[in-house]
Amino acid sequence: MVLIAPTAKPPVARIADYGKLKYELTKKEKESRKSSKSGSVKEVKFSPKIAQHDFDVRVDKTRELLEKGYKVKLNIMFRGREMAHIDVGRMNRAVEALADCAKADGNAKMEGRNLNLLVLPKKHDAKDKNKESSSETVSN
Repeated sequence: MVLIAPTAKPPVARIADYGKLKYELTKKEKESRKSSKSGSVKEVKFSPKIAQHDFDVRVDKTRELLEKGYKVKLNIMFRGREMAHIDVGRMNRAVEALADCAKADGNAKMEGRNLNLLVLPKKHDAKDKNKESSSETVSN
């Protein structure tokens, strides 16, 4: 006998294999975790000595992820001697390039050899677009 709903009036019980019941419950929990959107943070890695084209490619990929609604973690990796010149790895360049579609969540933080910054997508509502277009026509 396994109690299904012990708080119900009268309590609900059934004859079942406890191991099988436990397995089914864990299976349901895994399925519910799979369907929830917990992995909504994506990561884009940069280097302090990144070339302009590589930087542009990563900024474009970040912009795509932000438009899909993901939060993006910008990460600058420092190696060896680069740790002596942390000031070279600035997030300003990336934040300025993404200013039209994203906003920074706080300041960049050093975590070990990485400089991290979380970037959130800007929310564009239809109301905001209507306000912008009406203000443009009035000012012209």
